[in-house]
Amino acid sequence: MPPYEDWNKIDEEEDEELQDASIYEMKRDVILFCIDCSESMLKLYDDPKYEDVQTCHLYTALEAAMQIQKKKIIVGPNDSVGILLFNTTRKSETTRTQGSEIKRNTFLFQPISPLSASTVQEVIQLLDAAREEPGELRKTFPPLTTGRVPMGDVFTSCNWVLRDGAPKTASKRVFLITDEDDPHPAAGSKQLITSARTTLIDLTQAGVAVEPFFISTEEKPFDVSNFYSSVLLPTNLGDEDELQEESSVLPESISISRIEDLLSQMRFHEVPKRSLFSIPFKLGDGFTIGIKGYGLVTEQKKGSYKYFVDLGDRMEVATVRTSYVDEDRQADIDKTKIVYGADLGAGGIADGDEDNEESSGTFGARVVKAGSRPFYTAEEIRSFRTLGLEPGIRLLGFKDRSELRFEDNVKHSQFIYPDEMSYSGSKRTFSALLQTMVKKGKIAIALALTRRNASPVFCALLPQEERNDETGWADPAGFHLIPLPFADDIRMAPIDEAFRASDELKASARAWIDKLVVKNGAYPPDSYPNPALAYHNAQLQASAFREQYDPDSFEDLTEPKVGSMHKRAGKLMKEWKTAIAEDDSASLVIPATTGSKRKADVSVDEAEIKSKYDSGALAKLRVDQLKEFLKSKGQNISGKKAELVERVSDWFDAH
Repeated sequence: MPPYEDWNKIDEEEDEELQDASIYEMKRDVILFCIDCSESMLKLYDDPKYEDVQTCHLYTALEAAMQIQKKKIIVGPNDSVGILLFNTTRKSETTRTQGSEIKRNTFLFQPISPLSASTVQEVIQLLDAAREEPGELRKTFPPLTTGRVPMGDVFTSCNWVLRDGAPKTASKRVFLITDEDDPHPAAGSKQLITSARTTLIDLTQAGVAVEPFFISTEEKPFDVSNFYSSVLLPTNLGDEDELQEESSVLPESISISRIEDLLSQMRFHEVPKRSLFSIPFKLGDGFTIGIKGYGLVTEQKKGSYKYFVDLGDRMEVATVRTSYVDEDRQADIDKTKIVYGADLGAGGIADGDEDNEESSGTFGARVVKAGSRPFYTAEEIRSFRTLGLEPGIRLLGFKDRSELRFEDNVKHSQFIYPDEMSYSGSKRTFSALLQTMVKKGKIAIALALTRRNASPVFCALLPQEERNDETGWADPAGFHLIPLPFADDIRMAPIDEAFRASDELKASARAWIDKLVVKNGAYPPDSYPNPALAYHNAQLQASAFREQYDPDSFEDLTEPKVGSMHKRAGKLMKEWKTAIAEDDSASLVIPATTGSKRKADVSVDEAEIKSKYDSGALAKLRVDQLKEFLKSKGQNISGKKAELVERVSDWFDAH
């Protein structure tokens, strides 16, 4: 049974007013590409894709930034991107209004601004020139030959650039790309490390996440422990003192063994980790921590379209506005005066009955007489739905992990993580609760209300420890928030006993299945985009940049590689099919069970058909009704619907 009827559904615009403004945080994404422009990044080497062509690390980094910008124009037109180069002697132009306080030997190539085709074309033209003349990037961005820019100054410049250009409610990230693992090898490096870590903390406290992309080659391997493991902040749950003592490689550091992998790695990080909600987690009376919730399973859809007005010389975006109009007065109605009522049929307020109208609750007293329709304000409907609760999660108790069954997960779960910015100490308390529940094999039962206009639901909190595998994918530490079903949400499915395969058939099937398992046993969804969505975005991208699109060049990554599959396990699959055909159960015939289907009622009154004939609406009748009428009159019932309608019309004309 649905939790409320149609009358209890508030319009989307009204729904936005009732929701907490915190759910609109992180709606926009801002990425600042912070690219090293040192001598090693500009060193030319042979391009692995094209013959007789030379390239450099800076060219590949700028190309990756350009590809991300081109894609975001389609999938995230409201996002913003900027490019900051450091370790270059090129000075910032005085005409630029953003990032005017950036440090010396850092150059703001593109300030933070909404995505547009012109800004992307600027990078494309630079890359085309660098492709024709490999030394073009060195001329455009001359590298710093004496020393290097302190990383503290780099983080400070990033902070200023984002402060000037990024919206306050956006998710702000810095993509740091460099191939230098020890930027401060000289004396005084300890002080520079402390300065870099301090400025990075200031950057993160401003809501900015730094995601590094470290370039490592055979000639110049990248060692994170030389500098960045002491500067970049780890994100795993635990005690801060213990984390500082750990010398392991940071979980978020990305070591790229081949520069060609830079773009493919960025594709996994280009989608921001937007939180669905940020609410308090009440562990007891007066004991509250902050958490953020994330959706682990989300379908990526086409972007929403907009309405444009053709003004002759230009196209302007039309602003959509919803207004409620009184038909009698032809005037806009204040939304605060609109009330909601259930559709109870012909009852309700009688015309001219002012006393009854007053008692119904539209104004005056809120007493509803028998037979009258009750009305409710938007605030009252919200109180019905939320039961008067404020958004948050309240811990009710604990159960053994075995109490949580497979069929209890009837909806997509959400993942919660501590929010240190809301309540100090949330991370440490959250970690202690998580580790204790894992150690004792418990799950938690909680009452959750994730936003103001939602309904509270009972949920199970399933703890998850942090795990790393060989593929580099990590399961973060946190809780899965699983909505628990009501009793009528679960129905017992009928169990039909079927024939069981023999052990020989199972072994034969397992032989070819083992040959076709996914590589490394992991399935990264970002590596297999939706082909329909990717094809649509590719055409939009070509149209936006006035490029000719070749449909034959589109590659569907979800198509199975039939050739390699048959090469690996073709012989084993043939043996399995032969074994199935020779099995005794293959010759058994199971009678199909079909239910009795009730025939549709085709009876129709002649007076009704006559009324349809008089109003010219015979085409609204079904074909079976037309045939039934013609059959009763002894007429021919063959032919299409248009012929049947004409035949019925001719009969009424003659009679």
